[in-house]
Amino acid sequence: MTIFRITTLIAALTLLFPATGSTEPAGLERLEHIVVIYLENRSFDSLFGLFPGANGIADINNTLPQVDQYGRIYKSLPQVMNGKIVDGRFPSDLPNKPFDIARHVKPGEKHPDLTHRFFINQMQIDGGRNDRFAQLSSAGGLTLGHYDLTGTALWNYAKEFTLADNFFQGAFGGSFLNHQWLICACTPAFKDAPPELRQWKTDPATGKPVNDPGITEDGYAVGTIQPHFAPFDPKHSENRLPPQFNTTIGDRLSEKKISWAWYAGGWDDAVAEHKTDDNFQYHHQPFVYYANYAPDSAARAEHLKDKSKLFNDLNGNFPQVAFFKPAGNKNQHPGYSTISEADNEVKEVVEAIRNSAIWSNTAIIITYDEYGGFWDHVAPPEIDRWGPGTRIPAIIVSPFAKKGFIDHTVYDTTSVLKLIENRFGLVPLTSRDAQANGLQGAFDFDQ
Repeated sequence: MTIFRITTLIAALTLLFPATGSTEPAGLERLEHIVVIYLENRSFDSLFGLFPGANGIADINNTLPQVDQYGRIYKSLPQVMNGKIVDGRFPSDLPNKPFDIARHVKPGEKHPDLTHRFFINQMQIDGGRNDRFAQLSSAGGLTLGHYDLTGTALWNYAKEFTLADNFFQGAFGGSFLNHQWLICACTPAFKDAPPELRQWKTDPATGKPVNDPGITEDGYAVGTIQPHFAPFDPKHSENRLPPQFNTTIGDRLSEKKISWAWYAGGWDDAVAEHKTDDNFQYHHQPFVYYANYAPDSAARAEHLKDKSKLFNDLNGNFPQVAFFKPAGNKNQHPGYSTISEADNEVKEVVEAIRNSAIWSNTAIIITYDEYGGFWDHVAPPEIDRWGPGTRIPAIIVSPFAKKGFIDHTVYDTTSVLKLIENRFGLVPLTSRDAQANGLQGAFDFDQ
């Protein structure tokens, strides 16, 4: 059995059979507020691969080099994809190993987006070998790039509080699906999807996939698709996802009269159809897909709010559970946001909370929706057909977070749900969050 399969087996067993008594640490009731800051599209190694003591780039000696579609090792990382140079700022002879992006593109500059789709992600992982990220990326060798975040707000929060270095995206692929998994631990259904949304396309010359169906053969939505309800992207208004009826974490909280909100940068402008420069991303608003939060519903008015309301609510009406989604130009997504813009956004929100009356009983989880096409050297555990996918960063900021600590416990996106469920006595949404670890390794309530 290879080291990759052993690692996967151990991680899966950890998720399936968490240590006795570790699911809900004593003192969890001291958390009166849980805040989730949800950033975009970066793997763990691409941002925290250099973090001292974490399972990062220093630990890649036993990992496999990137290979082409025939399984041949690349002599250098490919920089020409589909006949075009990915980005002329990167040299054509980059060695087949991780490299520092900042030598070519600074943290305050944009670089190209990378392929990050449901089926492609699984092919890149390649049974735990993680050796086909470059081959199956629109950005070629950029997938092996990383930044040194030393001195940034994200890095400093990880140093001061707890960094989880075994945290995986809940589902394979991209943003739409992983936002769904954040709120329902489920994959939305589209049983009557048109055939063209289910079809594979390949390059006849190379046999390489040139698309990745957004709908599975049995009718589940795994790729970016717009909601039935407004606001939705007017440029992609056809074949929208039908209204969804799965139970969400919002529904569970409301059933027990626990206050909650989803705050989003640019929300008010998007609802009013005002054109702005914040690059609002409609498919990053998961509750909009659900009938319970349709336009003009009381639930939408109560729970879906603009970023500006977050700061107002800190003055005395802050919910017990809050999610914050930055607008597109501040969420760190490759192609249209930068490392620095998102870092500043996170710092603004975290420091506002730390300087508010709720700080003494709050936990902030800063994490990402998915890997964004970036390589990571750790094989994800095998749980079900949906994931987990590639490893992503997660930082727990709280007076109760262990200080200067690296938590090696296996988590995924549904661990956020498990923490909320454990704290407020909620029934799990699906089998995945029911069996997940609930971030218990990050806290010490005796502090």
